[in-house]
Amino acid sequence: MRMYSERLQILISREQRRRLEAEAKRRKASVASVIRDAVDAELGGASKDSRLRAVERIAAIPPAPYLAPDDLRRLIDDAHAAEIERGVERG
Repeated sequence: MRMYSERLQILISREQRRRLEAEAKRRKASVASVIRDAVDAELGGASKDSRLRAVERIAAIPPAPYLAPDDLRRLIDDAHAAEIERGVERG
């Protein structure tokens, strides 16, 4: 989740406010998030759609085999022991 720290106060017309509120209701989102999305879309930030596409690409990555922590430690220890046997210095 993004953390927002900058506050901005603007004046808009009644019609702009009506459109913003209608869009926020349609999206089931806040007016502030509609404004942030509009700023990103107009000024080149990451749009909501591009973020959603990124999440979809990540979700499509096939799962990797899972190793329990103890198994992972054992594999690392075995690899270190093998390096020592071969005379490989660790740095």
